[in-house]
Amino acid sequence: MTILVAEDEPIMLTTIALRLKKDGFNVITAKDGKEALDRLNEIKPDLIITDMMMPYISGLEVIQQVRKKYEEQIPIIILSSMGQENIVVEAFQAGANDYLTKPFSPAELTIRAKRLIKLTP
Repeated sequence: MTILVAEDEPIMLTTIALRLKKDGFNVITAKDGKEALDRLNEIKPDLIITDMMMPYISGLEVIQQVRKKYEEQIPIIILSSMGQENIVVEAFQAGANDYLTKPFSPAELTIRAKRLIKLTP
């Protein structure tokens, strides 16, 4: 199972990638939204985990592009330090499947990832 992780904070990106790899996932990383969309031209991951606020292209724009290209085929988890209701609602309306507010438990992220991948046809 391959997960694409887009996160502009290097320490957070490394932490997430190491945890997911430890839990048996193949992890492809992107340091911003533009790189995430570039990676999507090369691979079709089983899950996308993206930060909401990133340089060049936001997590919201990543969701919109993924939904335009793949419709509902790839589940998406949004990570954000902003837990305001309007931001959460906007992410779900754009097509996110799940939302985690930073800081979060790496174990919880793995559980949510496994659940979404299992539910995907």
